[in-house]
Amino acid sequence: MSKVCDICGKHAVAGRSISHSHRTVSRTFKPNIQRVTVVVDGKRQKLNVCSRCLKSGKIARS
Repeated sequence: MSKVCDICGKHAVAGRSISHSHRTVSRTFKPNIQRVTVVVDGKRQKLNVCSRCLKSGKIARS
């Protein structure tokens, strides 16, 4: 499953984990993407949607 939100385009980004001794390790920050059924133009579709778009009401869930 693709980890990209179909509504806002949010995707995984790269960063670093830094320990107490300041050693760095590369890591990825992944968004909370969920596959939900939504209504688009009167038709039901399954889309990958992030939790922020779900909570803000940017989509009409069916």
